[in-house]
Amino acid sequence: MKDFKYNRGLVLVIIVGLIAALMISFARHDVEEANRQIDLATNYEDLLELADREGLPADEVLAKAKEAGITSLAVYDTTFKKLNANGKATAIAGSEILANYHSGTLSDSMWRQLVANGKIQGNEIYIVGHDARTWKELKEDVPRRLGKERVELLQVGSEEVMAVKAHFESFVKMDIGMPTDEMEAVNKAGFHVIARPSNFSQCTDDDVKAMFKRLDGIDVSEVVFSGSQVLGANKALQTTVDEMKARNLTMGLIEGVTQLQFYKQDGMDEVVKGIGYDKVARLYAIPKDEQPKLKIDTAVERWANTDEERNIRIDLLRIYDKPSPNMSLMETNMQYFQDTHDILVAHGYTVGPSGTYAAFYPSKFLRALVMAGVAAAAVLYLSLVIPSLNTAVKKQWLLFAVFALCAAVPVLMGTGAKIRVLAALASANLFPALAVIFQLDRIRYLRDKISLGFGKMLVTGLVALFVTGALSYIGAAYLSASLADTEYLLEFQIFRGIKLTFVLPLILVGIAFLQRFDIFDGRMDDTDGVMNQLKKILDMPVKIKTLFLMFAVLIAGVVFVARSGHTSGMPVSATELKFRAFLEQAFYARPRTKELLIGHPAFMLAVMAFWRKWPTMVFFGLVLIATIGQGSMVETFAHMRTPVYMSFMRGIGGIVLGAGIGAIAMMLVQLWQTVISRAKERKAA
Repeated sequence: MKDFKYNRGLVLVIIVGLIAALMISFARHDVEEANRQIDLATNYEDLLELADREGLPADEVLAKAKEAGITSLAVYDTTFKKLNANGKATAIAGSEILANYHSGTLSDSMWRQLVANGKIQGNEIYIVGHDARTWKELKEDVPRRLGKERVELLQVGSEEVMAVKAHFESFVKMDIGMPTDEMEAVNKAGFHVIARPSNFSQCTDDDVKAMFKRLDGIDVSEVVFSGSQVLGANKALQTTVDEMKARNLTMGLIEGVTQLQFYKQDGMDEVVKGIGYDKVARLYAIPKDEQPKLKIDTAVERWANTDEERNIRIDLLRIYDKPSPNMSLMETNMQYFQDTHDILVAHGYTVGPSGTYAAFYPSKFLRALVMAGVAAAAVLYLSLVIPSLNTAVKKQWLLFAVFALCAAVPVLMGTGAKIRVLAALASANLFPALAVIFQLDRIRYLRDKISLGFGKMLVTGLVALFVTGALSYIGAAYLSASLADTEYLLEFQIFRGIKLTFVLPLILVGIAFLQRFDIFDGRMDDTDGVMNQLKKILDMPVKIKTLFLMFAVLIAGVVFVARSGHTSGMPVSATELKFRAFLEQAFYARPRTKELLIGHPAFMLAVMAFWRKWPTMVFFGLVLIATIGQGSMVETFAHMRTPVYMSFMRGIGGIVLGAGIGAIAMMLVQLWQTVISRAKERKAA
């Protein structure tokens, strides 16, 4: 039997690093708790459309939306499709005017005179204003969009007419400019405005200033740029930064379709860095093609989970196009708004202009202590799998000094971004492995000293699982502290090693296991070491049924990795979705199925396998599966957008429920073994 000693000095360094990591994590929690206000929003145009479809006054629909909890309305650049519909201006194709002239239906004498004088061209567009403010803004906006050389003002009697050289069908869909009348109407109805301006094709500093001048006097909650570019891209971004900072505006960024980071807009990163990460909020909208498939209660539950788990602070709700059973379209949407508002309040949120994260960049000194702790954990692991290093304490300290200096010095110098990622990756893999290895060494030490009946075995398994989980959580604290800052909370930076964290802990534990146990002889004591056992495995004759079994394991591994991480490579079944929904209702944070259904039950069965002297190969397999649960508990914290307290509670829920499932599994195995044993006794008799 090979006994490995734990370097107490390295353990002490890990404890010091843990204290520093916890200080950072508690500070992070305070920052997250201070950001609990959500802007519950919808589109102004959608409410006007709802009013038209229901035959109701717009003011009544706006008042009902306000009463239902909506706090902001998104206002977009106007278009001539809208202006033609609302009657504030009209764009007419020159070809249509000429057709009316030649057919005799053009009755206005002034227009007829313009045609007769050759002023009307078939390939031009002619704009007439019917509202003084709208006309004034159009005279500013249209030349900015198309260029002054393509716009000419004509006099038709006492009226001005704008002649524009453009393709009519494209022109009527073109973004023109932010309409002050709509924004004022939104404010008058008691809402904040989410301004949704689009960029100009050849944007200048003057274009940017003109747009922001439109916002003067308007109660704006956030600015969320429309299209693939932010306003000012690519030559006037600094002006955009200056104008937003001068007005203390918050920038909303749209979450990507994969629910990871953001919809990419040219110039986005530059503007965010300019205004500061503390003036940024994440926006989410349920995809337009998906919402009709969701019942109201399902959509409402999604909003609660979205805001809690992904740091969304602008909820942009789309209206439902079809009414729910026994409800009008108006009632359906107001119920949707009200229920979403109520569930957010029930979860402890307030509604209003979106909250933002205060600038959060932990102390370099604390972070350096965390780096030193990770270095100590790396050396401790190596000492527990390399017998020669385990007995050479001086070499351990020399190795630690090298690792610690390489990790801590860049952080103290104010750089070390890549070192922090490596430290997070090491934390996610080393600490779950160390937690499992500690239990392996513990049970090897106790096995010859005590004997356990089933009751004591069950209690021992439960205690061991909770202790192992607590040790794994040290890695969670280290991971969180390595990465935690505002950029990670907002997902401008993400941890990209998640897939690896589902495999590497198994390898680390597997190496340690092979150093401690002989998986062939079943004695669970002496071992030939890792390399010799691997050679034996490679030299083993393989039967066809073994190949099928190995293929099944490979498929299971692929599924396991593909369905894990930020983005899933495989779909989730409807049954599992229902099970997840149940867990979301039953727990503060939904436990992860790989913990409660796979890892933790396997841990309990591994305890049983050891004390009941099952074949070592079976024990080995159960230990590896148990490691999945421990690794998953730590990997949860790699999703930095999720509040640290929620990640903590998710793991607690998983280990409690998983322990219960594991205990039931042990009882069923015990019952099965009892039945088989008695059957054999009867047969022998």
